[in-house]
Order: sequence, then C-alpha cells, then structure tokens
Amino acid sequence: MAAARGGPGNVIRTSDMEKMSVEQLKALKEQSDLEANLLQDSLTKIRTAASRLEIASAALHELSLRPKGKKLLVPLTASLYVPGTLDDAEKVLVDVGTGYFIEKTTAEGKDYCDRKISLLKSNFDELVEMASKKKNLADEVGVVLQAKLRQSSPSS
Repeated sequence: MAAARGGPGNVIRTSDMEKMSVEQLKALKEQSDLEANLLQDSLTKIRTAASRLEIASAALHELSLRPKGKKLLVPLTASLYVPGTLDDAEKVLVDVGTGYFIEKTTAEGKDYCDRKISLLKSNFDELVEMASKKKNLADEVGVVLQAKLRQSSPSS
C-alpha cells in the first residue's frame, strides 16, 4: 500500500512512515488503533439505535391495528407492566431526544422512525469506511514498525 489516510485530509505515505522514529511509529500506531476502536464503538451504538427505532416502528404499526378499548399491558420500566386500555391509537408521543416528546399521529411517528433509521444507516456506511481506513493505517504502521524493530535489533 503506497498511502493511507491519517486524519481528515491527511495522507500518510509508507515512505513518510519509514522516515519516522520507532517512538513516532508507536505513537501513530497507538493513535490509529484508538481511533479505529472508537469508530467501532460508534458503529455498535448506531446499530443499537437503529434496532430500537425498527422495534418502535413495528410497534407503531401493531398499535395502529388495535381497536379502541383493547386491553394491553403498559410498561412502567423494562420489567414492570400495568394493565391498561387503549384509548386512542391514532396519537402517540415520540421521544425526539434529551427528554423532549412530540405528539404525532401513528403514521407520522412511523415516518419519523423510518427517516431516523435511514439517517443512521447512511452514517453507519460512512463510519464503516472510516473504520476500515483507520484499521488499514494501523496495520500498515504496524508492518513498518516491525520492520524498523527488526532492523534495529542485533542479529542472532
């Protein structure tokens, strides 16, 4: 590989890496590994958020099919439910973040979830590409670092 991406707009070439000291290469490798791990954590969080939105979208669809007066269980916590009766399946409160809720129709709520899922998938694809580049950079730096360490160690 002739070149790898460092940060935004930065290209680190193998020839540049070969001019670096062992300490500089170790620091670059450590930084690249850290950034790759942070991107992987972000990917996991995006997957989790998209999954929750898909579940919410499916729940909105199911809710729209239920008649008024239908008995159901209302969650108070993740493991505590109370019995309830469906009063109006056409209006829902959508959590839009940081403790804010907006009243929407079931169709608008489903549309909101679908748009957020689309946005997350788009971000996910971009992050996959960035994580791949960071991983490749870390691997390339590791190869150059190993070669430098072999050069500097006395022959057996």
